[in-house]
Amino acid sequence: MHEVQQKLLKLMDTQNISGFALRDIGKEINETGSPQKIKHHLDQLAKKGLIVIDKKKNKIKKVNAGVDDFGGLISLPILGSANCGVAACFAGDHIEGYLKVSKNILGNFFNKAKDLFVLRAVGSSMNRARVSGNSIEDGDYVIVDRESISPEDGSYVVSVIGGVANIKKMYKDKTNQQIVLVSESNQDLPPIYIHFQDLNDYMIAGQVIRVMKKPDELTSFRDAAASDTLKALGPMTKEEHDYYMNL
Repeated sequence: MHEVQQKLLKLMDTQNISGFALRDIGKEINETGSPQKIKHHLDQLAKKGLIVIDKKKNKIKKVNAGVDDFGGLISLPILGSANCGVAACFAGDHIEGYLKVSKNILGNFFNKAKDLFVLRAVGSSMNRARVSGNSIEDGDYVIVDRESISPEDGSYVVSVIGGVANIKKMYKDKTNQQIVLVSESNQDLPPIYIHFQDLNDYMIAGQVIRVMKKPDELTSFRDAAASDTLKALGPMTKEEHDYYMNL
């Protein structure tokens, strides 16, 4: 996140900047250059879902986790990414944005919405997993309950090893005094084994309770638009057809 955006969010923790002129906001964060620079970064924060700008009421408000004042949706913080294969993505406490969901999507978890956070799944090694009927595929959002740090065997968890997060199915092998983290996909990925005595270097960040699938409709919209373009272009050679389809 840009340094100016970090300053703006920090300012909004202590001050209500609604009604402030852009130049005055700049002075508060020691950015006394162009007011358009302040406007740009406010717009970027709004696009990320970190603030709400209500131009009609001349209000600017920072979004916080929980029930949103604007529309009654629940805002869940997106904390980064978690890998579904070899751990390669870091997930920390830095909020990248908010995933907005309605009450019934969370079901019984609605009452503990402030304990939930969101990660983007990277990779496809959990595409045979089933969380409330949904697999975990590349690009999906997973909703995680941070309070569930001692889940039952067979639960899907976000594990953090050496500061790196990944999503696995967890089993407790009490006979051998170890935790086993398993991938569920058509890929041949070996499990991860962690001895009970080594748990100080291992953390369960929470249990995956929901998978929000990326919308397949986007593909159909793109294909429909491409089809309309091809019709408008009229007759063409195979090479021309292939060229436009691959744009």
